[in-house]
Amino acid sequence: MDEKRLDKIVAAAGLLTRTEARALIKAGRVTVDGAPCRAADAKVDPEKQSISLSGEELKYRPFHYIMMNKPAGVVSATEDKRERTAVSLLPERIGRTGLFPAGRLDKDTEGFLLLTTDGPLAHRITSPAHHVDKEYLVQTDKPMTVEDGAAFRDGVALSREEKCRPAFLTMQSDPCWARLVLREGKFHQIKRMMEARGKRVVYLKRVRIGPVWLDDRLEKGGWRPLTEEEEKALKNTAGVE
Repeated sequence: MDEKRLDKIVAAAGLLTRTEARALIKAGRVTVDGAPCRAADAKVDPEKQSISLSGEELKYRPFHYIMMNKPAGVVSATEDKRERTAVSLLPERIGRTGLFPAGRLDKDTEGFLLLTTDGPLAHRITSPAHHVDKEYLVQTDKPMTVEDGAAFRDGVALSREEKCRPAFLTMQSDPCWARLVLREGKFHQIKRMMEARGKRVVYLKRVRIGPVWLDDRLEKGGWRPLTEEEEKALKNTAGVE
């Protein structure tokens, strides 16, 4: 890996802003190969040199990846003048690092929202051309049927001009509940698909993006960084180096 500025490495590894990273470096809380370094613009190779903050070794990542269990009533946005946003649920220092939602969940939809600073990965996750599955748990006001499953596999027509790509519906023991896998994300798509089949969605939760499942230990509004294994698996699925 090429050498990078120390403040950039510390900010990326510690989920900090560059200003916060520079202040910590100036205060002598950052060491490089065991020795304090107070120069924010010092060039360091994070693969070959050991960098620590307050005695804890930092691992550099060029981008951030946050898994959030989005609650209902929150919009998938960085800013909104009227509504509470997903980014506002993060600690302020993390919310200021440039994170944005990779795709969106409707305001009343719960579950897995990926927040990242990685634009290319976000594009590939949301683009239908790259076939990244998103899996949902859905409840409807009327029982779903085998015919519904067949219609979803064929691609539900939302209008004369708009037809969905094939989707995969797996009904649960209670036929008002199902698992649904999509590879695209049209506006209010699942609600509109169900409406086309004469049903109304009463509960919706995203539980998976590609190979990564929502951590069931996260409470509503809870979050955590993706593990290195999850990050690698998601990138592999999306075709990102």
